[in-house]
Amino acid sequence: MSRDVSIHSWPGSYYISAEKRWESGTLSLSRTTVRFVSSQSKESLASFRLSCITEIKMESSSFIFSTLTVLEEGNVKHWFGSLKPNRVVVYNVLEHFWRERLLSPTSEARGAECQPSKGRELISLVAGAQRRLEDTGRVLSHQGEQFDDMMQGLEKIDSDLGVADKLLSELESPSWWPFGKLPWKIQQEAKAEDAARAAAALSAGKSSSKSRVITSIPAVVSKGGDSDLKPGCLLVLVSSLEVRDTNCQLLHRFERNEIDEIRAHSPYEITVRQRFIGKPDICYRFLSAKMPEAMSVLEMQYKKKMEFTSEYTAFKATPLSSPCDKEGTNWNEGSPRTGQETELPLEVPAGELSQLQVQVLQPSVSQAEAQELKQMLLQLKNLALEAESELERQDEVLDVLTSSTDRTTMKIGKHTNRMKRLL
Repeated sequence: MSRDVSIHSWPGSYYISAEKRWESGTLSLSRTTVRFVSSQSKESLASFRLSCITEIKMESSSFIFSTLTVLEEGNVKHWFGSLKPNRVVVYNVLEHFWRERLLSPTSEARGAECQPSKGRELISLVAGAQRRLEDTGRVLSHQGEQFDDMMQGLEKIDSDLGVADKLLSELESPSWWPFGKLPWKIQQEAKAEDAARAAAALSAGKSSSKSRVITSIPAVVSKGGDSDLKPGCLLVLVSSLEVRDTNCQLLHRFERNEIDEIRAHSPYEITVRQRFIGKPDICYRFLSAKMPEAMSVLEMQYKKKMEFTSEYTAFKATPLSSPCDKEGTNWNEGSPRTGQETELPLEVPAGELSQLQVQVLQPSVSQAEAQELKQMLLQLKNLALEAESELERQDEVLDVLTSSTDRTTMKIGKHTNRMKRLL
């Protein structure tokens, strides 16, 4: 994807220090660049890279209040005012992408053109493991559906036995007792129902405690529109999505079966919606520099609920940056001795020198391959956690099936004896 495509933009004004006046236009943020374009002349009045920013502050000027200032390398200060919806939102978004850019300066690096390497071999191995794990997951899913069908059958049998118990109780009641079941039998059934509810609550508590975090990313979060974007984080769990603030306090929890829609506006921006009848929907908006890491997991977990907007499609369709990009790098960059810096032994025969040079200069795992491997490993982690969760659920279902079968067998035996006594 191109880093020149705008991730987010805001209307506002820019102070031109040379002319001592404000110019209205649009402030836009791409993956690596901040740019302000005039609304009249359509010219770029300011353009600088996130990596060149040294400070972002909210200040006030003598001409207009509530301004946002960005200090660039070389002590160049840019003033932005009249930002909509407000400067706090713009500050939170810019500060988030700037901070993530500083913490991972090579996150956008693109590997140079290279021949098949060890990275591709690793990717093919991980892809094979992923396919086998997906096949295992499908088998587990089919097995779980069979267990669920068995549980539904047992529940129907239990319901029929309850009707039979009521009819037998009426037949066993004395002719002078007009109120159906006898009082002591009602108390016994009430105790049995309380015990069943307690067991169900305990089982629910165990299943909730088994939720595991697949990935967690820092994000700028908003409930509804764009007017209240605040720093926070998004947690992707096996059974839910959690929205938390900067203090890790839970803001909202989306259960997996409650999510109705996940809309991707760009590789860095999504909205999660839960719809209701008769009351407003719950909708959260997430904007994050690390959203691509979570996107692969979300596409796998919620593939039937994912929607991609036309902006997302246009963003992904934009050609990649040039392999000669200065930011492109390999993992072997930064090592003290690589490539031509490695000394060759003087006694190497002439015929073997070229092979040794090729071996020394052979590229290692590129940054693009590392990013792809990271996403595939996240998907593997997601699949493994889901398989583990499904196995634990099926273990619990098997325990319930065993106890329910024993209980049903005992009930059938008791009802049979009661019917024999009536005869």
